[in-house]
Amino acid sequence: MDKIIIGDKEFTSRLMVGTGKFDNFETMQKAHLASGAQIVTVAIRRVNDNAQGHIGLMDYIDTNKYWILPNTAGCANVDEALRVARLSRAMGINNWIKLEVIPDSKFLLPDPVATLEAAKQLVDEGFTVLPYINADPILAKRLEEVGCATVMPLASPIGTGQGVKTLENIKIIIEQSNIPVVVDAGIGVPSDASLVMEAGADFCLINTAIAKADDPVKMAEAFKYGVIAGRKAYEAGRIPKKAYASASSPLEGIIGK
Repeated sequence: MDKIIIGDKEFTSRLMVGTGKFDNFETMQKAHLASGAQIVTVAIRRVNDNAQGHIGLMDYIDTNKYWILPNTAGCANVDEALRVARLSRAMGINNWIKLEVIPDSKFLLPDPVATLEAAKQLVDEGFTVLPYINADPILAKRLEEVGCATVMPLASPIGTGQGVKTLENIKIIIEQSNIPVVVDAGIGVPSDASLVMEAGADFCLINTAIAKADDPVKMAEAFKYGVIAGRKAYEAGRIPKKAYASASSPLEGIIGK
């Protein structure tokens, strides 16, 4: 079975899933199971604050089955991100953190300067850091150099379902990375996930496309197979593109020749 390591953990599923935007926890739980995912990301600020819609969230996530990826969603600057990450560890979850520093509430694009600064500090403090970033190859390499466990470039803005708008930059990130590349945000349908996996991405993280589907459980299963298909296609190696047609059956020995 295809295996991949992040930090000191080994996984066989290459699909990560989120916990936000589901209509109810029961649907979320069923979707997680259908996805086959092994990593579930949770916003620590919302869990700690017992925000409406998140009370009891952790009761619906089997921590013996899923590895929890705490995230710093809602943090707008370095200090907030550091504080929430430290809170996560103090809560006894683990030492992983999905680092999100997003100062803009309209476009929800991550702050590259603050992300790099926070990542350096968190790595120094012993965290396994998975930073969410724009599809910026230079930033991705800098984050790898400071010790991040993955980089998580966006396909398009969070929650838009626009699909893969940054493929060429993602390909560069994949080519130059020595750590896993997780495509996160903007993926709308399983074919989007297949596309980036075919390009060599190591994981996809999907939340809104599953949670807000008409049938989240069925969509979660579809993403499971989309990611698997994309990974297998990448491993198999696609045929080269050609300018002219090429018959699939041999032309020698046909009738009338």
